[in-house]
Amino acid sequence: MSTDTRPAVLFVCVHNAGRSQMAAAYLTRLSAGGIEVRSAGSEPADQVNPAAVEAMLEEGIDIRRETPTILTTEAVKDADVVITMGCGDTCPIFPGKRYEDWELEDPAGKGVDAVRPIRDDIKRRVEALIAELLPTGN
Repeated sequence: MSTDTRPAVLFVCVHNAGRSQMAAAYLTRLSAGGIEVRSAGSEPADQVNPAAVEAMLEEGIDIRRETPTILTTEAVKDADVVITMGCGDTCPIFPGKRYEDWELEDPAGKGVDAVRPIRDDIKRRVEALIAELLPTGN
């Protein structure tokens, strides 16, 4: 059991290569360490989506070294908030956890021009999440 008192957020999508990686990177950057951030996928890809990498580099955030990770029951148990992004019924449900499903277009197979609006939507949602979880601004 961790003694960390920060809220913990887990982002989950199928491949953990686009949406969840962008969301985790934004939350890490914008919360300035005030929130514990993780991401995972039900069927992780071999690498992060290159178009997502390029779109995030435009924002000054480098996710090139991130690695898609398999979703585990432990990761869900350790999270206070679980945000799913199109992973369907593969995410385990535990009582007392806050779950949100963010309906976002899947950036898989799309170029950076198509990924930018998805990225921008994710940023807006992450900013709203931070306002809820850290209402005093850290």
